Amino acid sequence: MENNKLICQACGNDTFSSGQIGSLTSEGNVRPIGSIMATGSPLILTFCKKCGEATSIKVAQPEKFK
Repeated sequence: MENNKLICQACGNDTFSSGQIGSLTSEGNVRPIGSIMATGSPLILTFCKKCGEATSIKVAQPEKFK
């Protein structure tokens, strides 16, 4: 298995953290287009701990969009 160590493209730092936008209450969640009642899914961000540059945005529950 190869080493996929992240390096920040903005500052060169190699320490990252993850955080969440949204919650179970759907505040800040991404929802299907045109769906007013859907709760959608939170987004998970991976970002540089030194400068805050985001390297990844991932939908936490993609199965809600099928």
